[in-house]
Amino acid sequence: MSSEPTSTLIDGSTLKGRSGVARVWHACGYSLAGLRAAYAGEAAFRQLVWLSLLLVPLALLLDVSRIERAVLIAVVLLVLIVELLNSAIEAAIDRISYELHPLSKQAKDMGSAAQLLALCLLALVWAVVLL
Repeated sequence: MSSEPTSTLIDGSTLKGRSGVARVWHACGYSLAGLRAAYAGEAAFRQLVWLSLLLVPLALLLDVSRIERAVLIAVVLLVLIVELLNSAIEAAIDRISYELHPLSKQAKDMGSAAQLLALCLLALVWAVVLL
């Protein structure tokens, strides 16, 4: 038996009928499901969560201005956001096919490059604020 998730067709009209608080409530549920899936299935995301659990409290304890503190925390969140998007790109490409294809490689490499740039930005911002 395959360990791959199975596909289920969903009638899009059932998702469109919600509005107001119900829509926000369900959207939050989907977002939390995405965070859980990323944490469970992506080692890089788990590592970045643990790094965030170190850096955010550190930013709160540092003797810096409120703006600097906000920027330190924002760049940590940006790294998490970029990793989520990178993982989503990889999942979508893998969903299409596991076959090696130059465009699939290019898409995955670009997502990885975005994460590299986000991590460089994290290091730069923290260095500028702390040094």
